[in-house]
Amino acid sequence: MFKFRSLGEPNTEQTVDQHAFIFGLISVFLCGIGFSIIAPVVPFLVQPYTSNPGEQAIAVTPLTSVYAVCVFLAAPVLGALSDKYGRRPLLLVCLMGSAIGYLVFGIGGALWVLFAGRIIEGITGGTISTIFAYFSDIVPPQQRTKYFGWVSAVVGVGTVIGPTLGGLLAKFGYSAPMYFGAIITLLNVVYGFFFMPESLDKKNRLKEITFVRMNPFTQLANVLSMKNLNRPLVSAFLLWIPNGSFQAVFSQFTMDTFSWKPALIGLMFSIIGVQDIISQGFIMPKLLIKLSDKQLAILGMVSEIIGYSLIAASALVSYYPLFIAGMFIFGFGDSIFGPSFNGMLSKSVDSSEQGRIQGGDQSIQALARMIGPIIGGQIYVSLGHAAPAIMGMFLIATGIPVLYKRTAVKM
Repeated sequence: MFKFRSLGEPNTEQTVDQHAFIFGLISVFLCGIGFSIIAPVVPFLVQPYTSNPGEQAIAVTPLTSVYAVCVFLAAPVLGALSDKYGRRPLLLVCLMGSAIGYLVFGIGGALWVLFAGRIIEGITGGTISTIFAYFSDIVPPQQRTKYFGWVSAVVGVGTVIGPTLGGLLAKFGYSAPMYFGAIITLLNVVYGFFFMPESLDKKNRLKEITFVRMNPFTQLANVLSMKNLNRPLVSAFLLWIPNGSFQAVFSQFTMDTFSWKPALIGLMFSIIGVQDIISQGFIMPKLLIKLSDKQLAILGMVSEIIGYSLIAASALVSYYPLFIAGMFIFGFGDSIFGPSFNGMLSKSVDSSEQGRIQGGDQSIQALARMIGPIIGGQIYVSLGHAAPAIMGMFLIATGIPVLYKRTAVKM
């Protein structure tokens, strides 16, 4: 069992169930793997259903974006449902949906079947937001940023392992990574079914859930209208747009600018995950002693601006060491922004609203990752290779004062 004592309440002890803790970490680890394990094989799974490389590229891009669309639509709904019925049933349903999505995607047989698999997985893609709500239930507010940091680190480990694992499993067939993802996710469902406790007490649950609240657009508007939350969410949105943009053009950027090969590109993809592990394991514990959540988030944003500036410079002078340095600094900023931002959100609302706010956060991220690639691709072609990184510098610089002026949330 894990025990914590709130800093301001020395006589109050909250016990965290060991099975709940393990189940949550396993779930986010699987999310990290699941998101990245398909990356090496998607073009090969699409290839049999297209007649030329142009059609293949056109098919791969919507397969990526349809997942984000479904998460945008479903995450707030899943968050609201978890506030009403508890975290346990929603987490189990989401994980089961992911397993089915992997299986359908692996079976294939037609292009529409591949889309069906991604849609199923996307509709149940509220796992991360529900897990954040789950940890918010079982961890005292003073400990949440640290725990969200651990969650981010575990996702990072999964993200690092995923592409390599997918590439190795592809030797047994391009569908093998999908089947592997389905099996390990189902095993986690079984573990959770027998050992995972419910974290949301019935007295803290949402009393009534209306159709209006189930509407993702209405709920998103309501979350943005909350006085304590509109500024940090808008600020994060300005950060997530260029992040989604850069991720979309990353491979093309390194190929066009430095003539890199796939193996080296894949290695660079892992930097963000490695940065999560290093930052959460060694740097974040020390920073949490001296800085508040808001200060950590701003430090992360400043780091990303510096990283983007070096990446843009590397494109202008075609000098890859600048790009590598920029990626490390960007990765550091990304690794500390996420947990500190989620810590701020969780401390802004009470227990009955945790699922709603984390679902709204997930939905906004998905929206940004739908918009970002579209913008990034256009400006990359029309304005040059450095344009997406330069856009990131300006948007995040705009987001810092938006976040800094926020004063209503307790730190």
